Amino acid sequence: MRHFSPRPLILAASVALALSGCGSNVEDQPLVIPPAPADQGAAEVVPVPAATAFVDTIATNQRGDARYATLATNAGVRVLGGFLQIWKPLTEIVDAGVTAPAVDGFPAVVASKWSGVPNDGTADGTVLNAAVHAANIGYVATATASRTDAQALQAYLDDRRGKGYSVTEGLGPLTAAWRTAAQQTTTITGIPADATSVLYNDGGNNTGVGGSANAAFGSVVDLVNLVGNNASTEPAKRFYKYARPYRWSSSVQVLPALVPAKSSTPATDGGFTSGHSAEAVRDAVAMAYALPERYQEILSRGLELGESRILAGMHSPLDVLSGRILGQASAAANLADPANAARKAAAVTQAHATLMAATGTNADTFAAFAQSGTTANDRFADYSVNKANYTRRSTYGFAPIAATGVAAAVPKGAEVLLETRQPYLSDAQRRVVLKTTALPSGYPVMDDAEGWGRLNLFAAADGYAAFSGNVVIAMDAGKGGFNAADRWRNDISGTGKLVKQGTGVLKLAGNNSWTGGVELAAGGLQAESVTALGSGDVYVSGGTLTVTAPQALKLAGKYTQLAGATTTDMVIGANGQGSLSVAATATIGGGVLRIRFANGYKPKAGDSLVVLTAGSLKGRYTSISVDGYSNVSPVYGATTLTLNLGS
Repeated sequence: MRHFSPRPLILAASVALALSGCGSNVEDQPLVIPPAPADQGAAEVVPVPAATAFVDTIATNQRGDARYATLATNAGVRVLGGFLQIWKPLTEIVDAGVTAPAVDGFPAVVASKWSGVPNDGTADGTVLNAAVHAANIGYVATATASRTDAQALQAYLDDRRGKGYSVTEGLGPLTAAWRTAAQQTTTITGIPADATSVLYNDGGNNTGVGGSANAAFGSVVDLVNLVGNNASTEPAKRFYKYARPYRWSSSVQVLPALVPAKSSTPATDGGFTSGHSAEAVRDAVAMAYALPERYQEILSRGLELGESRILAGMHSPLDVLSGRILGQASAAANLADPANAARKAAAVTQAHATLMAATGTNADTFAAFAQSGTTANDRFADYSVNKANYTRRSTYGFAPIAATGVAAAVPKGAEVLLETRQPYLSDAQRRVVLKTTALPSGYPVMDDAEGWGRLNLFAAADGYAAFSGNVVIAMDAGKGGFNAADRWRNDISGTGKLVKQGTGVLKLAGNNSWTGGVELAAGGLQAESVTALGSGDVYVSGGTLTVTAPQALKLAGKYTQLAGATTTDMVIGANGQGSLSVAATATIGGGVLRIRFANGYKPKAGDSLVVLTAGSLKGRYTSISVDGYSNVSPVYGATTLTLNLGS
């Protein structure tokens, strides 16, 4: 499908000259309307990797079954196979404290002789990358030597408390309502005075009460529990047989209150991968699926819990990174299972209905309430802090050990992780979002064949990071939520063209540079940054272009607005804020120009506003309105549009 006119449009001079205003930039000749930005071809399609899919084989993530005891046959072990570049376990089989009879031609599993204690005089395994291993354990030694009291408390709570309960802190203003609705409890509220001698376990119920016993919220609790199916970290622990950091180095300082929680059987207590981290990520993904209005904040809390394991001295960064990978894959596999479709839908519906009722909100106000916290009452209220922490916790500062420029793969089924966050996109489009926002290649453990290790769900929630071909976004405001309005904050590059259709509003806030241009055909497109619309031509054939950029919106190419149901809505402030700066020709074939004013800015009667500058300005708007002023005189110059404000 092509989204541009095959030839220029021509408006009669008599029509153009009849438009209101003083001054003139039109001669007694037809106004030539340039065509829309060129068709850039078919949109990118991201194929499913040829590797065996985790989502198809998650049921093999078992221990105590000879059929699933190897890297090749166990999905949970296989997805973390990059660790074999760092560490070679004593035996490459799920056998630490595990036995299993021979079955279906698979040999019996015999318990490993791995002791779980490095350098105890027995065969232990082999470090294959000394630099990465040293950095891995050294990171924990440094972190535990410098942890603050606040970090110590958080590490204790995240260790002893139910992970599902802990992750709900990412819900901010909705935390209390969620916990009440889920009937979620904990008995862990702080570090007890006798914690150095008493093992203190949570007597609460972790995720809450599910099923029919909780008519208002049971489906939501069931969804959180559902993503844990076949998601155990034990097979990986018992395959990789990599000791916990405090067993590698005496410089690692386990939190004193957690010393009683240290296992007395190290041969069945491997550190890789972290069970707490994997469960926290699974829970976070499920909660974010049910409540995408807090998507990034909930996922941030999931990764924070993983870091708590490092600060506690219980796990290393690679243990935690692998927990993220396995947690994401496990959650996706369960969410992508067609058998769970009705359960997913019920959870999303129930979460919103119950929490709206509890908070006195409705479909129009709920999203704003979910984001209404401040840094004083919501630890995840600061987007920039969340983004920085999520990025840091995705690699923990490891140096790459392989090429960093390899194109990302996207696992089969991973698109389900954005299903509720970007409901207006197709599955194929969500796969492109995941590819264009993926983490760089080359980091330890993260380059699995399917691509789970490189997924960056925080960045993916901010939309595409690159356009290729025609990227057609159709939003239906009638469906509400993110279908009605969404914001993309990534810096978008590429050669593609953005075509905005439908009735919803797409907001762009990144430092964007894509070259294929923009065609606004319907609905709304809001430019929130100076380079929001990339570096190509911008063509408004329908709908409303809203400009809220903090300075003049810079358009590197041509700007065209057609007559009819088209509006340019500028939110003007001081220093050119909200105006248009067009490098090439601005062609105004008609339509509406509306001027509003940014908070706190109010020009006085008699002032003049330069609202549009261009290399060349042609044509006029059909009508111009300025909020608060009934007497406005437009002056169309050769390169500028100035509004003189009367009363």
